[in-house]
Amino acid sequence: MHEYRYECIISVFVFRRILFRRAVVEELAKFGAKVHTCSRNQEELNACLNDWKANGLVVSGSVCDASVRDQREKLIQEASSAFSGKLNILINNVGTNVRKPTVEYSSEEYAKIMSTNLESAFHLSQIAHPLLKASGVGSIVFISSVAGLVHLSSGSIYGATKGALNQLTRNLACEWASDNIRTNCVAPWYIKTSLVETLLEKKEFVEAVVSRTPLGRVGEPEEVSSLVAFLCLPASSYITGQVISVDGGFTVNGFSYAMKP
Repeated sequence: MHEYRYECIISVFVFRRILFRRAVVEELAKFGAKVHTCSRNQEELNACLNDWKANGLVVSGSVCDASVRDQREKLIQEASSAFSGKLNILINNVGTNVRKPTVEYSSEEYAKIMSTNLESAFHLSQIAHPLLKASGVGSIVFISSVAGLVHLSSGSIYGATKGALNQLTRNLACEWASDNIRTNCVAPWYIKTSLVETLLEKKEFVEAVVSRTPLGRVGEPEEVSSLVAFLCLPASSYITGQVISVDGGFTVNGFSYAMKP
Protein backbone atom coordinates (compact mmCIF):
# COMPACT_ATOMS: atom_id res chain seq x y z
CA MET A 1 0.00 0.00 0.00
CA HIS A 2 1.40 3.40 -1.00
CA GLU A 3 1.40 6.27 1.45
CA TYR A 4 0.36 9.74 0.33
CA ARG A 5 1.32 12.66 2.56
CA TYR A 6 -1.85 14.67 2.16
CA GLU A 7 -3.62 16.98 4.56
CA CYS A 8 -7.33 16.33 4.72
CA ILE A 9 -10.33 17.82 6.48
CA ILE A 10 -13.56 15.86 6.68
CA SER A 11 -16.54 18.00 7.55
CA VAL A 12 -19.33 15.98 9.02
CA PHE A 13 -22.64 16.69 10.62
CA VAL A 14 -22.28 13.74 12.98
CA PHE A 15 -26.01 13.40 13.62
CA ARG A 16 -26.79 9.88 12.31
CA ARG A 17 -23.66 9.52 10.19
CA ILE A 18 -21.13 8.10 12.63
CA LEU A 19 -20.38 4.80 10.86
CA PHE A 20 -19.85 6.45 7.51
CA ARG A 21 -17.64 9.20 8.93
CA ARG A 22 -15.46 6.62 10.63
CA ALA A 23 -15.11 4.58 7.45
CA VAL A 24 -13.99 7.59 5.41
CA VAL A 25 -11.55 8.84 8.06
CA GLU A 26 -9.97 5.42 8.48
CA GLU A 27 -9.74 4.78 4.73
CA LEU A 28 -7.79 7.99 4.13
CA ALA A 29 -5.69 7.79 7.28
CA LYS A 30 -4.55 4.29 6.31
CA PHE A 31 -3.22 5.77 3.06
CA GLY A 32 -1.07 8.12 5.10
CA ALA A 33 -3.24 11.24 5.01
CA LYS A 34 -3.24 13.57 7.99
CA VAL A 35 -6.93 13.90 8.74
CA HIS A 36 -8.85 16.50 10.71
CA THR A 37 -12.49 15.74 11.39
CA CYS A 38 -15.25 17.32 13.42
CA SER A 39 -18.22 16.37 15.55
CA ARG A 40 -20.90 18.18 17.49
CA ASN A 41 -20.35 15.76 20.37
CA GLN A 42 -17.11 16.13 22.37
CA GLU A 43 -17.46 12.76 24.10
CA GLU A 44 -18.01 10.87 20.87
CA LEU A 45 -15.17 12.75 19.16
CA ASN A 46 -12.74 11.92 21.97
CA ALA A 47 -13.69 8.23 21.83
CA CYS A 48 -13.04 8.15 18.08
CA LEU A 49 -9.75 10.04 18.35
CA ASN A 50 -8.48 7.70 21.07
CA ASP A 51 -9.42 4.67 19.00
CA TRP A 52 -7.68 6.01 15.90
CA LYS A 53 -4.58 6.92 17.90
CA ALA A 54 -4.45 3.41 19.36
CA ASN A 55 -4.48 2.06 15.80
CA GLY A 56 -1.64 4.31 14.69
CA LEU A 57 -3.73 6.66 12.55
CA VAL A 58 -2.89 10.37 12.37
CA VAL A 59 -6.25 12.01 13.02
CA SER A 60 -7.10 15.23 14.83
CA GLY A 61 -10.51 16.66 15.51
CA SER A 62 -12.52 19.55 16.86
CA VAL A 63 -16.05 20.17 18.07
CA CYS A 64 -18.09 21.83 15.35
CA ASP A 65 -21.68 21.96 14.21
CA ALA A 66 -21.08 22.28 10.48
CA SER A 67 -24.59 23.60 9.96
CA VAL A 68 -23.60 26.85 11.74
CA ARG A 69 -21.72 29.44 9.69
CA ASP A 70 -19.47 30.81 12.46
CA GLN A 71 -18.44 27.31 13.48
CA ARG A 72 -17.58 26.40 9.88
CA GLU A 73 -15.29 29.43 9.69
CA LYS A 74 -13.61 28.43 12.93
CA LEU A 75 -13.14 24.87 11.62
CA ILE A 76 -11.33 26.07 8.50
CA GLN A 77 -9.17 28.40 10.61
CA GLU A 78 -8.19 25.44 12.78
CA ALA A 79 -7.38 23.38 9.69
CA SER A 80 -5.28 26.20 8.29
CA SER A 81 -3.26 26.35 11.49
CA ALA A 82 -2.90 22.57 11.72
CA PHE A 83 -1.82 22.17 8.09
CA SER A 84 0.31 25.33 7.66
CA GLY A 85 -2.17 27.09 5.40
CA LYS A 86 -2.48 24.26 2.91
CA LEU A 87 -5.15 21.63 2.38
CA ASN A 88 -5.18 18.80 -0.15
CA ILE A 89 -8.59 17.27 0.51
CA LEU A 90 -11.99 18.52 1.64
CA ILE A 91 -14.78 16.01 2.12
CA ASN A 92 -18.24 17.45 2.64
CA ASN A 93 -20.40 14.87 4.40
CA VAL A 94 -22.85 17.20 6.10
CA GLY A 95 -26.46 16.09 5.99
CA THR A 96 -29.81 15.83 7.72
CA ASN A 97 -33.37 15.12 6.69
CA VAL A 98 -37.03 15.35 7.65
CA ARG A 99 -39.27 12.88 5.83
CA LYS A 100 -42.79 14.08 5.14
CA PRO A 101 -45.10 15.06 2.25
CA THR A 102 -44.15 18.30 0.49
CA VAL A 103 -47.29 20.16 1.57
CA GLU A 104 -46.53 19.48 5.25
CA TYR A 105 -43.07 21.09 5.45
CA SER A 106 -42.78 24.22 7.56
CA SER A 107 -40.59 27.16 6.55
CA GLU A 108 -38.29 26.30 9.48
CA GLU A 109 -37.84 22.71 8.25
CA TYR A 110 -37.14 23.95 4.73
CA ALA A 111 -34.51 26.37 6.00
CA LYS A 112 -32.88 23.75 8.23
CA ILE A 113 -32.53 21.11 5.51
CA MET A 114 -31.33 23.60 2.88
CA SER A 115 -28.80 25.25 5.18
CA THR A 116 -27.45 21.97 6.54
CA ASN A 117 -27.26 19.99 3.31
CA LEU A 118 -26.43 22.66 0.74
CA GLU A 119 -25.29 25.94 2.28
CA SER A 120 -22.78 24.22 4.57
CA ALA A 121 -21.10 22.39 1.67
CA PHE A 122 -21.04 25.52 -0.49
CA HIS A 123 -19.65 27.70 2.29
CA LEU A 124 -17.02 25.20 3.43
CA SER A 125 -15.79 24.81 -0.14
CA GLN A 126 -15.75 28.59 -0.54
CA ILE A 127 -13.65 29.32 2.54
CA ALA A 128 -11.42 26.27 2.03
CA HIS A 129 -10.57 27.34 -1.53
CA PRO A 130 -7.46 29.38 -0.61
CA LEU A 131 -6.04 26.41 1.33
CA LEU A 132 -6.82 23.94 -1.46
CA LYS A 133 -5.28 26.24 -4.05
CA ALA A 134 -2.18 26.78 -1.91
CA SER A 135 -1.56 23.02 -1.75
CA GLY A 136 -1.10 22.86 -5.52
CA VAL A 137 -3.10 19.64 -5.69
CA GLY A 138 -6.59 20.00 -4.23
CA SER A 139 -9.56 17.66 -4.20
CA ILE A 140 -13.13 18.17 -3.00
CA VAL A 141 -15.56 15.30 -2.58
CA PHE A 142 -19.23 15.93 -1.87
CA ILE A 143 -21.40 13.19 -0.42
CA SER A 144 -24.71 13.45 -2.21
CA SER A 145 -27.38 10.77 -2.72
CA VAL A 146 -29.20 8.95 -5.49
CA ALA A 147 -32.13 11.07 -4.25
CA GLY A 148 -30.50 13.87 -6.26
CA LEU A 149 -30.72 11.76 -9.41
CA VAL A 150 -34.08 10.00 -9.19
CA HIS A 151 -37.24 10.33 -7.13
CA LEU A 152 -37.16 8.71 -3.70
CA SER A 153 -39.65 8.90 -0.86
CA SER A 154 -37.06 10.67 1.30
CA GLY A 155 -38.63 14.07 0.77
CA SER A 156 -38.64 16.73 -1.94
CA ILE A 157 -36.39 19.16 -0.06
CA TYR A 158 -33.75 16.50 0.63
CA GLY A 159 -33.77 15.51 -3.05
CA ALA A 160 -33.47 19.14 -4.11
CA THR A 161 -30.41 19.70 -1.89
CA LYS A 162 -28.71 16.61 -3.26
CA GLY A 163 -29.48 17.56 -6.84
CA ALA A 164 -27.98 20.98 -6.13
CA LEU A 165 -24.82 19.36 -4.74
CA ASN A 166 -24.50 17.34 -7.94
CA GLN A 167 -24.61 20.52 -10.03
CA LEU A 168 -22.30 22.39 -7.66
CA THR A 169 -19.81 19.58 -8.25
CA ARG A 170 -19.85 20.27 -12.00
CA ASN A 171 -19.63 24.03 -11.59
CA LEU A 172 -16.67 23.97 -9.20
CA ALA A 173 -14.88 21.33 -11.26
CA CYS A 174 -14.83 23.72 -14.22
CA GLU A 175 -14.38 26.98 -12.34
CA TRP A 176 -11.53 25.77 -10.11
CA ALA A 177 -9.72 23.48 -12.54
CA SER A 178 -7.25 26.30 -13.29
CA ASP A 179 -6.39 26.28 -9.58
CA ASN A 180 -5.62 22.54 -9.84
CA ILE A 181 -8.60 21.67 -7.64
CA ARG A 182 -10.66 18.66 -8.66
CA THR A 183 -14.26 18.31 -7.51
CA ASN A 184 -16.27 15.09 -7.54
CA CYS A 185 -19.38 13.73 -5.90
CA VAL A 186 -20.40 10.34 -4.51
CA ALA A 187 -24.11 9.49 -4.54
CA PRO A 188 -24.97 6.48 -2.36
CA TRP A 189 -28.17 4.42 -2.30
CA TYR A 190 -29.20 2.80 0.99
CA ILE A 191 -26.05 2.20 3.05
CA LYS A 192 -25.95 0.63 6.51
CA THR A 193 -25.55 3.81 8.56
CA SER A 194 -27.50 5.22 11.47
CA LEU A 195 -29.12 7.78 9.14
CA VAL A 196 -31.39 5.00 7.84
CA GLU A 197 -31.13 2.39 10.59
CA THR A 198 -34.78 2.73 11.60
CA LEU A 199 -35.85 2.15 8.00
CA LEU A 200 -33.57 -0.86 7.59
CA GLU A 201 -35.14 -2.45 10.66
CA LYS A 202 -38.37 -2.80 8.69
CA LYS A 203 -38.36 -6.12 6.84
CA GLU A 204 -40.85 -5.06 4.17
CA PHE A 205 -38.90 -1.88 3.45
CA VAL A 206 -35.60 -3.75 3.07
CA GLU A 207 -37.26 -6.26 0.77
CA ALA A 208 -38.56 -3.40 -1.38
CA VAL A 209 -35.10 -1.80 -1.55
CA VAL A 210 -33.44 -5.10 -2.42
CA SER A 211 -36.03 -5.84 -5.11
CA ARG A 212 -35.04 -2.62 -6.93
CA THR A 213 -31.29 -3.19 -6.50
CA PRO A 214 -29.68 -5.49 -9.10
CA LEU A 215 -26.94 -6.58 -6.67
CA GLY A 216 -29.68 -7.65 -4.26
CA ARG A 217 -28.57 -5.99 -1.02
CA VAL A 218 -27.97 -2.66 0.73
CA GLY A 219 -24.46 -1.25 0.80
CA GLU A 220 -21.76 -1.15 3.47
CA PRO A 221 -20.05 2.09 4.64
CA GLU A 222 -16.68 0.78 3.44
CA GLU A 223 -18.04 0.43 -0.09
CA VAL A 224 -18.59 4.19 -0.17
CA SER A 225 -15.45 5.23 1.71
CA SER A 226 -13.20 3.30 -0.68
CA LEU A 227 -14.52 5.34 -3.61
CA VAL A 228 -14.18 8.58 -1.65
CA ALA A 229 -10.54 7.74 -0.93
CA PHE A 230 -9.89 6.88 -4.59
CA LEU A 231 -11.26 10.25 -5.71
CA CYS A 232 -8.83 11.99 -3.36
CA LEU A 233 -5.68 10.19 -4.47
CA PRO A 234 -3.30 10.59 -7.46
CA ALA A 235 -4.84 7.53 -9.13
CA SER A 236 -7.89 9.70 -9.96
CA SER A 237 -5.93 12.78 -11.08
CA TYR A 238 -7.80 13.01 -14.42
CA ILE A 239 -11.26 12.66 -12.93
CA THR A 240 -13.24 15.77 -12.08
CA GLY A 241 -16.82 17.00 -12.25
CA GLN A 242 -18.26 13.50 -11.90
CA VAL A 243 -21.24 12.31 -9.87
CA ILE A 244 -20.71 8.61 -9.20
CA SER A 245 -23.49 6.46 -7.80
CA VAL A 246 -22.69 3.76 -5.26
CA ASP A 247 -26.01 2.00 -5.49
CA GLY A 248 -25.73 -1.65 -6.47
CA GLY A 249 -27.15 -0.73 -9.89
CA PHE A 250 -30.30 0.98 -8.59
CA THR A 251 -30.19 4.10 -10.77
CA VAL A 252 -29.73 2.12 -14.01
CA ASN A 253 -32.40 -0.43 -13.22
CA GLY A 254 -35.37 0.12 -15.50
CA PHE A 255 -38.28 -2.27 -15.90
CA SER A 256 -37.56 -5.99 -16.06
CA TYR A 257 -39.89 -8.94 -15.97
CA ALA A 258 -39.04 -12.61 -16.25
CA MET A 259 -41.45 -14.02 -18.83
CA LYS A 260 -42.77 -17.45 -18.05
CA PRO A 261 -42.34 -20.09 -20.79
